[in-house]
Amino acid sequence: MNPLARRAVAELVGTAFLVMAVVGSGIAAQRLSPHDTGLQLLENSLATGAVLVALILALQPVSASFNPVVTLVERALGLIGSREAGALVTAQFVGGAIGAVLANLMFDLDAVSWSGHERSGGGIWLGEVVATVGLVLLVFGSLRGGRPESVALVVGGYIAAAYWFTSSTSFANPAVTVARMFSDTFAGIAPSSVPMFVLMQLIGGVLALGLVRFLFAAHVPEVVR
Repeated sequence: MNPLARRAVAELVGTAFLVMAVVGSGIAAQRLSPHDTGLQLLENSLATGAVLVALILALQPVSASFNPVVTLVERALGLIGSREAGALVTAQFVGGAIGAVLANLMFDLDAVSWSGHERSGGGIWLGEVVATVGLVLLVFGSLRGGRPESVALVVGGYIAAAYWFTSSTSFANPAVTVARMFSDTFAGIAPSSVPMFVLMQLIGGVLALGLVRFLFAAHVPEVVR
């Protein structure tokens, strides 16, 4: 198989399973702990953090970004080319949508049910910027430090924690954000809230790119043309 096709499939499958974990555990938490929102968030965050560790460890030899912001920062740093970045980002969005549909179906819900969960406001938008800056910085900091094997634990641990310390519960991923609007459940987000979330994530990615270039300047390669 073409190497780029293999990478795209890894991103599609990985993002699909990530969204299944986010949405599916949210549905399960809602049903198992219907009267305790804090416990629901704990269950959702632990499942998401754990699946991230597992997916990154398994798929990292092929491709394991599962996040358009991370992929775009890779492109900006010259680690991948434009054609590759486009294919991987497309695969991430498609995989996310598939994951949301499968999570809904596993719990006997409609394949697609538009979320009515509005998430908006200055504090929440700031939370998405903070969450994304932290995620991207930790990913590339681990890689620049010559510790690629640590990325899985770093990302899984960070996201599980960021569910709690950010006001937005740390989506920090445009593909996952778009996918979550397809499920009117605990983890869902209303379509009207998605554009600002994605914009804040992109802003966070740009800020993180600046930090990565500044902090790890000696390790950043020339940009691929």
